[in-house]
Amino acid sequence: MRHGKAGSKLGRTSSHRKAMLRNMVTSFLKYEKVKTTDVKAKELKKVAEQMITLGKRGDLHARRQALAFVRDPAVVGKLFSELSERYRERAGGYTRIMKMGYRTGDNAPLSIIEFIDAVQRQKPKKKAAPAAS
Repeated sequence: MRHGKAGSKLGRTSSHRKAMLRNMVTSFLKYEKVKTTDVKAKELKKVAEQMITLGKRGDLHARRQALAFVRDPAVVGKLFSELSERYRERAGGYTRIMKMGYRTGDNAPLSIIEFIDAVQRQKPKKKAAPAAS
């Protein structure tokens, strides 16, 4: 029985899975958007939201825990300065997964995972239409 065994194995050994998730979360925090398969996106979401929570804590122990997982110290700096301030008032649910379709080669379902407010921050404001009199 598989009681209490959270997470998917993704068809990899534990060391390969851990290395892949470390690379993916580093890229996700750096570029704020990643295109990957559905199952990998769901696993990445768990880890990325834990990293944002560490950033919101902001103490030295949380920074060291993030540095132990994220591969780039500059990305950890971004996590603890920019991203933690952006989500300071939010209680969770920092990411969204949007289905994209299927990959051409193997028909694997693809998704884009991104931060919730990434789209809202990038949209330029529309000019108001002149009122008809």
